[in-house]
Amino acid sequence: MIITARDIGIDLGTSNVVLCARGRGVITREPSVVALDRSTGRILKSGLEAERMLGRTPGNVAALHPLQKGVVCDFELTEYMIRELIKKVVSFSLVKPRVIVSVPSCVTEVEERAVVDAAIAAGARKVCLIEADLAAALGSGMDISKAEGNMVVDVGAGTTDCAVLSLGGIVRSHSVKVAGDAFDEAIIRYIRKKHSLLIGKNTAEELKKNIGCVFPRPEEVGMEVKGRCLMTGLPRVVSISSSEMIEAFDDVSGRIIEAIHAVLEGTPPELVADIAENGIVLTGGGSLLWGFERLIESSTSIKTRCADDAEMCVAYGIVRSLDRIGDMEDGPLNLARKKRLSE
Repeated sequence: MIITARDIGIDLGTSNVVLCARGRGVITREPSVVALDRSTGRILKSGLEAERMLGRTPGNVAALHPLQKGVVCDFELTEYMIRELIKKVVSFSLVKPRVIVSVPSCVTEVEERAVVDAAIAAGARKVCLIEADLAAALGSGMDISKAEGNMVVDVGAGTTDCAVLSLGGIVRSHSVKVAGDAFDEAIIRYIRKKHSLLIGKNTAEELKKNIGCVFPRPEEVGMEVKGRCLMTGLPRVVSISSSEMIEAFDDVSGRIIEAIHAVLEGTPPELVADIAENGIVLTGGGSLLWGFERLIESSTSIKTRCADDAEMCVAYGIVRSLDRIGDMEDGPLNLARKKRLSE
């Protein structure tokens, strides 16, 4: 479907990129993966076609994630990915669009500039940035316009953003580069150490989705996993239980809980009282891990719920922000500098 759009939004995630358009809502969602020919430097595929190549490419082809921990790590690949994604749904024949792009609150000024430059190089005439936690709060349906405290925890693939919001803005925020991908890496490390078995990222992702949990389940569940034995080099099958997943995730989930505590400790007491009444809202694909709400409730004594369609909350928030793109600041937000001045 080709549309003529002057205002579009991009949820530029480590795992997926979501494209939105003003008046149309969410248009498309694709994996943030680009396939590259190492010998010639030519870019072959992007999105879903490139993701299918992960772990299955010959020596001269690499399937890469141009975004790591929520920020641009390869400018050229990011520019190509954004351009190809926009080409699929937007016609630039008349007017180049204005674009809103989400960034994590821990982003540096250099990383902000890289996102803005990549979007402009991909065909945008104006680029506005929005903090992922603010967009997540808007997309979850949270009313942040009132003079009362609300808290959102956005657990994405590359980063976890925690923020307290009031009167339409962020009062206190903290971001850690630990999220869904870190859970996958924790599974791989744990199985390698405890079972002397090497597994791939796709297998770790299946384990996380099927039996992964950060809080004890009412009933133990298990799953058989295949990999390469580090002792013999041959294929082997082992059975993994959900209680082992808790053990594997202990360090990662602990760092996310520390980030939540850090935000609450720096929040004015009046707003903390509001949060205790309103609760904490979880967004992002990583928040769908079983028991996340219970883990946060047990460590903070604050009721916690997962938002509806948690994976798409940032994208929905960007859609809402498109209505006021004319009032938004163009270019980098200098979030790192603002945060230093507020401390």
